[in-house]
Amino acid sequence: MKSSADLAKGWFAKAESDLANARTMVSGPGPYDTACFHCQQAVEKYMKAFLAWRGQPFPFTHDLERLARLCEATESSLKLAVPEVVALTDYAVKLRYDNDFWPSRQDVADALAVVEGVRSMIVASVPPLAHP
Repeated sequence: MKSSADLAKGWFAKAESDLANARTMVSGPGPYDTACFHCQQAVEKYMKAFLAWRGQPFPFTHDLERLARLCEATESSLKLAVPEVVALTDYAVKLRYDNDFWPSRQDVADALAVVEGVRSMIVASVPPLAHP
């Protein structure tokens, strides 16, 4: 069985992969819906990495507000349940099934800024995650 640290590092590595994919996609002609999906996934996985590191159980959900509140309950200095983070939840499901929901390059840029902010907070809280 993997340790909490190993699980956390695995989640963090997956989040880094999602972030790299979103960065690559925004620098080209798209597809921007997929880039936004990767942004949502990165935030979700950064939060799950934090929770795993702290030994906190978490649900397998795409609900970023729920995950953010769990993170904040674990460490009150984290301020993750903000509208910008919560809004990315729609990129997990809605954009994959709503044929009228097509994010723009600017939407991706905005989402990437949110991801970078979440990543910074998580790394500041648990520096070993950024150094495998």
